[in-house]
Amino acid sequence: MKKTDGARATGLVAAVAVLGLIALVSVAVGARSIPLSTVVSALFGESTPDVHFVVWELRVPRTLIGLAVGAALGTAGALMQALTRNPLADPGLLGVNAGAAAAAALSVSVLGITDLRAFVWFAFAGAALAGIVLYALATGGRSGASPVRLALAGTAITAALTGVTQTAMLLDSKTLDQMRFWTVGSLNRADGATIARVAPFLAAGLVLALALARPLNAIALGDDAGRALGANIGRTRVLTLVAITLLAGAATAAVGPLVFVGLAVPHIVRALTGPDQRWMLPYCMVLSPALLLAADILGRVVAKQELDVGVVTALLGAPVFIYLVRRTRMVRS
Repeated sequence: MKKTDGARATGLVAAVAVLGLIALVSVAVGARSIPLSTVVSALFGESTPDVHFVVWELRVPRTLIGLAVGAALGTAGALMQALTRNPLADPGLLGVNAGAAAAAALSVSVLGITDLRAFVWFAFAGAALAGIVLYALATGGRSGASPVRLALAGTAITAALTGVTQTAMLLDSKTLDQMRFWTVGSLNRADGATIARVAPFLAAGLVLALALARPLNAIALGDDAGRALGANIGRTRVLTLVAITLLAGAATAAVGPLVFVGLAVPHIVRALTGPDQRWMLPYCMVLSPALLLAADILGRVVAKQELDVGVVTALLGAPVFIYLVRRTRMVRS
């Protein structure tokens, strides 16, 4: 066991190093070609005003929001899969992403909000409200908030709120113009103010997720076994829902809904570390932003014009995830 834990720790350190390299490349690569040495100099304050603006006002915030959102989505995905005991579950399954999108759309169409930094708050409030409604629906029966009831309630909420978002966009051209870039999922419109607004929620969600690792390991064995091991089933599920809402809600509010990251990364990490949440969660916090930033870099390099990261993750994620699902089925059969 000690040797296995040592290998996991070594792998985590290596993953952090890879993430650092990818973050540096994210700052160095962009629509404007700037030599790496010039970028490094700009990071330490030695550059011309125009290069300083490109690096510090455009690329650094974009990289920072990619790091934060990637860690949040990967962790939320791991929590979602542990909560529903379904390795193919996604944070969007709970309706959190749909709640954020619906609230953002209504803030534009009803209240006339036009500033992205303003409707971030509405998006987060919508995500939180969707989480509250989800728990109320899932705990309405005698069986309590079981994994199946959570998944079914989340699917119903997602369908209803997606309809609200689409209706608001179709009935109001201003809402459509304001929301169409956000609903794709993009890092290139983030700034320091957006990061500051969502950072407290993301930090709280990540800390809470790490604190839930042990009880989630216990309830993964089943409710009865979890209680026998001392886990408070109801409290663990409520706190897990809170963490998912904080992470997925704030991430969606900041950059829009992103697919695949929270779905596939925990599945990949599970193959590397096993189902132990004490290792899965830290790995997801590192590998998910690495994947997100790599997809963002690919969108900048491959396309003649910058391609939003939401499009890249969708294009790359679907076939990769299908392959992972098919391989998993073959192993289990």
